[in-house]
Amino acid sequence: MTPTRAGDPGYNPWLATVLLLLGNFMNLIDVSIVNVALPSIQRNLGATAAQIEWVSAAYVLAFAAGLLPFGRFGDKFGRKRLFLMGVGLFTLASALCGFAQTMPMLIWSRALQGIGGAMMVPQVMAIMHVMFPPEQKARAFALAGVVASLGAVTGPLLGGALITGNIAGLDWRPIFLVNLPVGLFVIAAGLRWIPKLSSDRRMAIDWIGIALFSAAVLLIVLPVIEGALLGWPWWCVAMLAAALPVGALFVQRQVALSRQGRAQLLPVTLMRNWGFLSGVAMVMLHFSAIPGMFLVLAIYLQTGFGLDPMQSGIATAPFPLGIMLGSYITGRFGTRWLSPRMAIGVSILLGGMIFLRHATGHPPQAFSALSLAAPLAICGFGMGLTISPLFQSVLQAVPGHDAGAGSGAMQAFQQVGAAVGIAVVSSLFFVRLHGQGGDDYAGAMSHALVYQVGAFTAILVVLALRGALRGKADPLPRRESVSGR
Repeated sequence: MTPTRAGDPGYNPWLATVLLLLGNFMNLIDVSIVNVALPSIQRNLGATAAQIEWVSAAYVLAFAAGLLPFGRFGDKFGRKRLFLMGVGLFTLASALCGFAQTMPMLIWSRALQGIGGAMMVPQVMAIMHVMFPPEQKARAFALAGVVASLGAVTGPLLGGALITGNIAGLDWRPIFLVNLPVGLFVIAAGLRWIPKLSSDRRMAIDWIGIALFSAAVLLIVLPVIEGALLGWPWWCVAMLAAALPVGALFVQRQVALSRQGRAQLLPVTLMRNWGFLSGVAMVMLHFSAIPGMFLVLAIYLQTGFGLDPMQSGIATAPFPLGIMLGSYITGRFGTRWLSPRMAIGVSILLGGMIFLRHATGHPPQAFSALSLAAPLAICGFGMGLTISPLFQSVLQAVPGHDAGAGSGAMQAFQQVGAAVGIAVVSSLFFVRLHGQGGDDYAGAMSHALVYQVGAFTAILVVLALRGALRGKADPLPRRESVSGR
């Protein structure tokens, strides 16, 4: 297979990026699109409340637990191969979800979807990280930020349209079946246009580390998902308490492998790298705030003020428009001034959240979704400014041969943060709502958004600490060779 470079004819990193992000987009909208369909699924399949919850929980658990291991598998077996295999499994699982006749089949198919998502998602950032030279990475990550943010708000709108349309009398099933043509296209085009990156076949896989990491994620995410709904029974508290020693065993295992000169699931060099760790902390905080906000905002708009799923999706449109503008602007700066750009973006986000909290807590007497347009646009603009430098700051410290592990770790903790954020924000919302008789949606929304204000304030504190503790900037990693298609 003849090696090719980014400037050679026949190799276009931007075309490859579009395919990578298209595959990732399926995963992103799938997380939010299902929420719109849950009432229809419950009615159609006669599901219990617990089964309905597990339609989402099974996906989140499988996805979060698999991100770091499959990131490492990509380093060993080839990131293009793992990406395409993940897209294939995700597409197959989508078909199984769409044709499910029972709730157990749907739940297990959702878990299979989560595994497919975990296979493909770490490879996206890892491939982009080594495919672009430093001067082009900012625009590439800005594009990734746009896609990530659009996924969060496109799901409810697309789901509402598909369910309302009741295509061929299939009710909720098209929300899964729509993935089939997209997945098949990505596989066919990806075989031709996504480059084959160098891999390390001699790398040993740390199966014990995989088991410990997956157990730690399970011990954190499962009680977070179930705890608030069940009133925090003893076993939820016990699982959270057990997560700490299991996590310590995982770290101890990685340190022992490092001393033996063996490959680690999460390289110790990354665990000792303040730039990487603080960046991952900011990613967790950032992505714990946004999904939870959109979950309670959908309830606020639909249940509180009677909007249908389509109207609710349209009401949130200023957010992705703001993201696109912010991403376009930040992409012009390349790799320059990452920390100041993050500080500006997060400060705008914080201001937008304070504005949104006021607007939702004091809705006009004749409710109009237009009252939320300005704060949502400001929040989206701040997020658009933040995403690209945030991702760059995390991955800058990652050597090319560890890009899969670094990307997988970042996105694994991103999902843990999302699960924790959704649980905290929804708990704040429903505790206030039920405490006020079940109809004070404005007060509940204002109460829930306290978390977003706190999360973005915490990010600014981490940025200040990074600035105080950082010496000279970390050097950019060397690029990997790109070969063949």
